[in-house]
Amino acid sequence: MSKPVKQVPASRRRFIKSTGASAAAVFGFQFVPSHVWGANSKPALAGIGAGGKGRADLGGSDKAGFQVVALADVVNVRRMAAGVSKSNKKYRSMEDVRNQFSGTEFYTDYREMIADMGDKIDAVTVSTPDHHHFHASALAMQAGKHVYCQKPLTHGIWEARTLTELAAKTGVKTQMGNQAHANSHMRRVIELIRAGIIGKVTEIHAWTNRPIWPQGFAKAPDKQPVPEWLDWEQWCGPAPFVDYSEYISPFAWRGWWNYGTGALGDMACHIMDMGYWALKPGAPKSVYAEENGATELSPPINSKITWEFGKSKYTGKDGLKYHWYDGYLDAHFDRDKWLLVKNSQEYNHPSEDVLEGHSFEDFGSVIVGTEGKLFFHRAKDNWVVKPNKRRDMFDPEESIPRAESNDNYREWIDAIAGKVTRGQSDFSHSGPFTEVVLLGVIAQRNPKTKLEWNAKKMEIKGRPDLKSLIQRPYRKGWEWKG
Repeated sequence: MSKPVKQVPASRRRFIKSTGASAAAVFGFQFVPSHVWGANSKPALAGIGAGGKGRADLGGSDKAGFQVVALADVVNVRRMAAGVSKSNKKYRSMEDVRNQFSGTEFYTDYREMIADMGDKIDAVTVSTPDHHHFHASALAMQAGKHVYCQKPLTHGIWEARTLTELAAKTGVKTQMGNQAHANSHMRRVIELIRAGIIGKVTEIHAWTNRPIWPQGFAKAPDKQPVPEWLDWEQWCGPAPFVDYSEYISPFAWRGWWNYGTGALGDMACHIMDMGYWALKPGAPKSVYAEENGATELSPPINSKITWEFGKSKYTGKDGLKYHWYDGYLDAHFDRDKWLLVKNSQEYNHPSEDVLEGHSFEDFGSVIVGTEGKLFFHRAKDNWVVKPNKRRDMFDPEESIPRAESNDNYREWIDAIAGKVTRGQSDFSHSGPFTEVVLLGVIAQRNPKTKLEWNAKKMEIKGRPDLKSLIQRPYRKGWEWKG
């Protein structure tokens, strides 16, 4: 017999409201250690988001050695009429997760779960839409829980900065879900770049075929009745409320500015990661974007973005230009079908001068240096160096710890257990990196305008009108005041 959904007591409702209402609560909390687990026990894990990516995060964490003891998701598949989840493949993963971890506590509100479970949990995975990443991660960390959060780390820049600071203050072990970060071949390429295999790096080109979901629409879809098994108020959470439609959840939220961060937020934390990690360029000085199809509601159908960084240890004397390309070149949004329709299979990519005869489909980034180029794909270990002779000239010693089994879930649990110092994609790395990516999101919303960035002040020079894109206001009941 399935367990009923927990109802939050009045005392806990007051706790949830108070912790969600003040950033001072975040920085005023002392580190709260979770229950002690011995050599023969497993750290207890709660999953925030049990469908979609949540299924992979919970499965990966379970395999790495966690014990899943609680789940939180706005979809309660136990309340669905027979056959509903079977007829809609998007909900099958949620049903599978509930069945796999059938003995766990279940909640539809993660704030309630964190308050209720207390020291019964050691760690959480955050596998929600982007607009919940900050609140779920911050509340968990202030309660002393280790956090694995999906990419992008947050929906906004201020949120990423705050999580980075909170992770450092509490000392909890963190990791962002850009899984390729744990691949040994990526770490080896970084060592080679730092050793000078292509000289000093002057520019990087990175690209993706995303979006493959609906994007570029100017008007919300028609309102639909909220299914009784879905907590839609909780789904909207801290972001602006919108009437329910199956064209928003469970997947198409990525194409909404209020809830997702488009193709850039979804994929750049994967594809731009190697170049950013290798060069450690710090914060960008400026960003510039060109786009096609963006609206007040939705990110563009395709775009090109350029960040400019100052000189650093591994870059050329003039600094670094980092170029990003996304989307199909000949695509449009079809409102009747609520689909992004591709008229050709060619997606946005660098010029032939950059690719030098290589297929854009075979690689995801090109690193250009003063002495050559390196072609790289995060999922493949067959990187290419031009001129080829330089590949035999460099064999630096390993300087980056390798993750066991190339597994970032394993690296996270090893950090928690003290077997390694930290996960290499912890918030000290992924927080500043996410800030770079999200500055590109702001540029997409203000195209053909060079935006000069002051990272220390967290502001765009001469553009006070963009402050709300750096630190967004939250919906009533979800306020977070500093």
